Formats: sequence, C-alpha cells, structure tokens
Amino acid sequence: MCLAVPMRVTAVEGFTAHCEARGITRQASLFLMQHEPVAVGDHVLVQSGHVTQKVSAAEAEETWRLYDEMFAAEAQRAAAGRG
Repeated sequence: MCLAVPMRVTAVEGFTAHCEARGITRQASLFLMQHEPVAVGDHVLVQSGHVTQKVSAAEAEETWRLYDEMFAAEAQRAAAGRG
C-alpha cells in the first residue's frame, strides 16, 4: 500500500517541485499536474515521487494528524510485543 504524503512546495523548476514536510525535503515530478498550475507555497500530495493533487493547508494538517495517530498506535502495539 502506498500513502500519499502532504508536503509544501518550496520551489518549482520546470516539471519538478521541491517539497518539504517536517524537515524532510523531496523532489517530485509535476508531470501528472499539467492540468493545474502548482506554485511555491502550495500544499500537495506526493506519492511515489509524483505530485498527485493540490490540497489546502488544513487538509494537509489533518492528514498529518491522522498519520500521527496511526504511527502512535503502531508504536504502542510494537511496545506491547504485538507488532
């Protein structure tokens, strides 16, 4: 299963977006976004090295909140020896 990661665009060079989330930077292809402009400051979903869609800042934050809940639950399960 692949999960899309919400990230903020910090630079755009041609069909490449430079993105950042939680101190991690990645480059992602904009090839799938030719129908919609992507600019610095936009929040996007990055999956398998590609920007797949734009999202609002609130949607990005909510996604990270849900991911944090999943990560915490997994850590608890592993600590209890069930992971």
